[in-house]
Amino acid sequence: MDELKGFFRQAGQEFLNAAGQAAMGAAKDVVGSVINEIFVKKESETKRILPSIKNMRVLGETSSNLGPYSEVQDYETLLKNSLMNGSLFEDPLFPASNESLMFSRRPDRHIEWLRPHEIVDNPQFFVEGYSRFDVQQGELGDCWLLAATANLTQESSLFFRVIPPEQSFEENYAGIFHFRFWQYGKWVDVIIDDRLPTSRGELLYMHSAEKNEFWSALLEKAYAKLHGSYEALKGGTTCEAMEDFTGGVSEWYDLKEAPGNLFSILQKAAERNSMMGCSLEADPNVTEAETPQGLIRGHAYSITKVCMIDIVTPNRQGKIPMIRMRNPWGNEAEWNGPWSDSSPEWRYIPEDQKQEIGLNFDRDGEFWMSFQDFLSHFDRVELCNLSPDSLSDQQQSAKRKWEMSMYEGEWTPGVTAGGCRNFLDTFWHNPQYIITLVDPDEEDEEGNCTVIVALMQKNRRSKRNQGMECLTIGFAIYNLNDHELAVRPQGLSFFKYKSSVGRSPHFINTREVCARFNLPPGHYLIVPSTFDPNEEGEFLIRVFSESQNNMECVYNANAEEFVY
Repeated sequence: MDELKGFFRQAGQEFLNAAGQAAMGAAKDVVGSVINEIFVKKESETKRILPSIKNMRVLGETSSNLGPYSEVQDYETLLKNSLMNGSLFEDPLFPASNESLMFSRRPDRHIEWLRPHEIVDNPQFFVEGYSRFDVQQGELGDCWLLAATANLTQESSLFFRVIPPEQSFEENYAGIFHFRFWQYGKWVDVIIDDRLPTSRGELLYMHSAEKNEFWSALLEKAYAKLHGSYEALKGGTTCEAMEDFTGGVSEWYDLKEAPGNLFSILQKAAERNSMMGCSLEADPNVTEAETPQGLIRGHAYSITKVCMIDIVTPNRQGKIPMIRMRNPWGNEAEWNGPWSDSSPEWRYIPEDQKQEIGLNFDRDGEFWMSFQDFLSHFDRVELCNLSPDSLSDQQQSAKRKWEMSMYEGEWTPGVTAGGCRNFLDTFWHNPQYIITLVDPDEEDEEGNCTVIVALMQKNRRSKRNQGMECLTIGFAIYNLNDHELAVRPQGLSFFKYKSSVGRSPHFINTREVCARFNLPPGHYLIVPSTFDPNEEGEFLIRVFSESQNNMECVYNANAEEFVY
């Protein structure tokens, strides 16, 4: 009997020991998950590469910042000189030559650069105002730019900030025009002459449906100059141009993993005058392949309206979530499924509702879809949240606006280019930024704060002719307690035992990575980095929040006092 008791005692102790070891193993696994937090690298299907502005006049800056060019291009001065001389302006910084067209090869035909009055008899900057239908795609693969341009026409205050309205082919015409784009926290004024690339007397690239209207063609030329050539505009995303038109910050959603409240997000974005676009995944074997439903793969569309529409059927009535979008080709290449032009579903929509939404069935590239079909047939949606200074005073008083903080920085090999968290020994070398969130969102039931963090790399697109592509970038966010807040900057031990509370969705080789977070009030550390250590680059980091976020730089990449 005693032997039996001893056996059970030993067996019980072994069980407890095994259970204890299992518990310890589980605990080690938890700790290991913190210590071995792995960041994932992803390749972009469409590489977004940002322009250099070394040849552009940055408003308020001197010529010393313009690289090899000693001349500062000032629109008023150049216009006045051309009018006094009785000559048409010719831009020496973006000449009418093949180099301004492309960098990888020579044109496949004779290209003639013509001024608008050499193309048509009565050129106009605007013909009966402006609209999204003035944006038609030519032979250049920059549908992403056209989708954003069509969106830009939806809001006059944004439109005229980019496209100064006083320009004309009649009064004070001297062959010179200018446009404004946002670049890295500043607005740049890009000056061009009006010589446009043509073949057989027709514009090669962006143009208006009206043959004698030229604002859109000239806008595209200014954007090409900003990037170094027309070819540099091939391939991109709508987000890129939307940010350059507004100074806003962009988000994108994979529609196969769309959040349940996506329609509400898009509706609220529309109410804040956000710019929106969408696209389908490209077919790797066929360029711009057409689906059976009439949609074009690898192609960018503008979203021009998001709303609930009244519907009345014989058996029931209610509202249906709908989206209106536009193909920048501006032709009959439209969706042909339910709710397409002249489809039978429209018979159930009251006439006053049709008038309210401006329904028409023109072959203009614009069409409607139900939100459910949109989720099923598109792959990605992008929206650009406007920065506080994008809205007029009247708009700001009528609508909510974001609070924004912004810093510039750089990754320097051997100094501040520590790579991602996978490289623990050097990760802490990266620049570090602290944000303090005090007031939760007014409508957040859990008392949290909405925060959008956007990391943008600088000066890449115009260097494509040098073989330079985007770095693979991302960021991580860590919570700081009061004790940790006093340590500046955080060192190796902090990251060794601390897990992030937020991060960019991926480390990816795009111009910008951005993510939205819902965080409790408190102090947070943001660490932007490249995926691999010792990669050189400049960046801009912005934080948007519904309440003030009090951002500060813990370590500036240019500061010499940083101690390892």
